[in-house]
This record gives sequence, C-alpha cells and structure tokens, in this order.
Amino acid sequence: MKVNPTNQTHLNPYQKQIQQQPAKQPNAQSDKVEISNRAKAMQDNHIQKARDEHVQNVKQQVQDGNYDVDLNKTAEKLASFFRP
Repeated sequence: MKVNPTNQTHLNPYQKQIQQQPAKQPNAQSDKVEISNRAKAMQDNHIQKARDEHVQNVKQQVQDGNYDVDLNKTAEKLASFFRP
C-alpha cells in the first residue's frame, strides 16, 4: 500500500511576491563618497610619519631592554575594558 504525504500543494507561497518585486534598474544611482586630495594628503603624511617614529622608538627601546611597562596603567585599562 502506498501512502501519499498530505498537505502537499506543490505551490511556492513566495512566488507571487518575487514576481511583484520591481526589477533593478541598471542606471540606478548609488551613494558615493569622495575624499578630497587635500584630506588624503593630510591623512597620509603627518599621521603616518608620527606613527612610524613612535613605532621605531618603541622597537629600539625593546631591543635595548629599556622599555618599561607600567603595570598599574595596564591593569586599569584591562579593568575598564571588562567593566560595563
């Protein structure tokens, strides 16, 4: 004896909604952000130079064995990070 599953209508309830959605227009405008050349120059130059100098300074201190970590500040930062 063959038992057929019940309540199978073979209809996709979302098919009607998919058909009603408008097709995307290829010429539709999208949001656009532009950064001026002056802003790019400001971002690249002095900030990157300052970071490079600081990193080199810390690297040199670590290699020389002169880099000192303040454990109290580190503990405070960790505590403030994990506290709400």
